Amino acid sequence: MLHCALYQEGIDIRDKLKRSLNRKRVKFLPFREFAELEALIQKHILDLVIIAGKGRFETELKLAKRIKKHPVLSLAPLVLYHPGPEKKLVLSGFDLGADEFFFSKWDTKLFSSKFKMILSRSRRDLGVNPTTKLPGTYIIQREIGRRIGGTRRFAACYADLDNFKAYNDYYGYHYGDSLIRMTSEIIRDVVHSQTKDGFVGHVGGDDFVFIIAPEKVHAVCDRIIKIFDRMIIRRYKKEDVLRGHIVTTNRRGKNEKYPIMTLSIAVIVNQKSMFKHVGEISHMIMDLKCYTKTLPGSNYFIERRKKY
Repeated sequence: MLHCALYQEGIDIRDKLKRSLNRKRVKFLPFREFAELEALIQKHILDLVIIAGKGRFETELKLAKRIKKHPVLSLAPLVLYHPGPEKKLVLSGFDLGADEFFFSKWDTKLFSSKFKMILSRSRRDLGVNPTTKLPGTYIIQREIGRRIGGTRRFAACYADLDNFKAYNDYYGYHYGDSLIRMTSEIIRDVVHSQTKDGFVGHVGGDDFVFIIAPEKVHAVCDRIIKIFDRMIIRRYKKEDVLRGHIVTTNRRGKNEKYPIMTLSIAVIVNQKSMFKHVGEISHMIMDLKCYTKTLPGSNYFIERRKKY
């Protein structure tokens, strides 16, 4: 399913878009205000944002500018369309960061090729994880760096699954990928429902990073863990749940019992400009992650010590 956020003013290009996108399953998510677009990313991961109009295009350009300044919305390719713009209008669109500006009469074949290129380039250049469609390592580091350079306090939270490899080996990669997607959706939905400017990224494998306001840590982490613990049971066979563990080969080649999977979250709060660059917070959070994983069951742990 391709999720396409669509703003239209005095024009309707939905049928044209369907033909050019060459997709049977396209979900258009209409919006009229920037706040509506922000609400959409709390429920959907956007593949495209399209702004179309045929008038002076002033409102459309203002929307484009705000989108490109937003840490999450800016990740989705932004395409503008006007049937007959002046050259300076097209240049203004590109100056604001639009990935493409379609104009003149709609050319289905040409625009289809351009959409294909835009989507492919987005996933390649932005490092979006193909399994979860969440921002990857590069964008995570950029976002943490941006917040370190700001003046507001924030909490960086590192979540990963305990004994995921054993589950993946036991059930197979198809079920492992499905579990990763489930976890990403839980984290994303909780973060976006509880925080206005929360950020969620996928480091890779079973590791996730989310950034929230410090005062939201308890509510967000507690909610994520409760939902995960309730949902994870459904990802095991009934006999494995009743037994309380699975048995599979460990890294030493011997059979070992692995309990029902849990979720560990390590939390670092950046306060009073405690960290100066991404490397410092990364080192500290990985150390804390190792400790959090030693705790029984699903847990989150907040680092109370000062930087070391």
